[in-house]
Amino acid sequence: MDIKQLKFLIALDETRHFGQAAARCNITQPTLSMRLRNLEEELDLPLVNRGQRFEGFTAPGERVLAWARTVLAAYDGLQAEAAACRGNLVGTLRLGVVPLSSFDPLPLLRRLHEIHPELNFELSSLSSEQILEQLASNRIDLGVSYLERLDTERFDSLELAETRMGLLYDQRHFNFDEPALGWAQLIEMPLGLLTSGMHFRQSIDYNFHSRGLHPRPLLQTDAVHQLLQAVHGGLCCAIMPLDGGLETLTEHLRLHPIEDARTLAGLGLIMRRSAPRSALAEACFALYQKLREEH
Repeated sequence: MDIKQLKFLIALDETRHFGQAAARCNITQPTLSMRLRNLEEELDLPLVNRGQRFEGFTAPGERVLAWARTVLAAYDGLQAEAAACRGNLVGTLRLGVVPLSSFDPLPLLRRLHEIHPELNFELSSLSSEQILEQLASNRIDLGVSYLERLDTERFDSLELAETRMGLLYDQRHFNFDEPALGWAQLIEMPLGLLTSGMHFRQSIDYNFHSRGLHPRPLLQTDAVHQLLQAVHGGLCCAIMPLDGGLETLTEHLRLHPIEDARTLAGLGLIMRRSAPRSALAEACFALYQKLREEH
């Protein structure tokens, strides 16, 4: 057994396709299949359900896959730890961020890249539940998520600035003169919202319902980019984080403050407590804490 076989197994899980997994690993499909069969023979377990195409993992395969992720994370962590001991950080920092977070990771990533130019970054948009799950299984290094009900025995966190809300609109289609909009005014507007169940939408609903208001959105979607496209096209306006920088995406977008508009729970930068914890995560966590103290 070697690290490459575990990488092949994980690639198959992420692509759910033999050919795509082989391409991702820069090998041929027959080579991928042969190496996985070798792994099955060594473990004396069937790992993959094979038909004319990939049909998922067997029950033992799912268990081996979980261990493969842990072993590979430990291997990557060992490489990063050795580099850190030499005064340098290498590898890929994996960061998961909840949709419509007011936290802009780019200044932090730019600063890290300046200090450690060999460092790469992988950003994922994940739900709060997925972030905690993937932190626990070492699939990501850091998460930006909501702090409510966070298990502080398992995770360290740094609280981020409070998330305020504003109305995102295209100035070619809408215009507002008031210093801030009231929630009652928003009811009369064509609104585009994230689908119910998403954390940011829950905060929006609370702000409406606590005032006895019941919005009827023109558009609902679980994809932020589709919401932005609808706003840019003039179909609707959208309630968004006020400090997320979305208004800078094009010259026509604007964000207008909403009176007394905040999310239900605070956001935080989250890192797992238990080992193995990557040197990349610790360096990023410490740098963000330093930058916050400087400001």
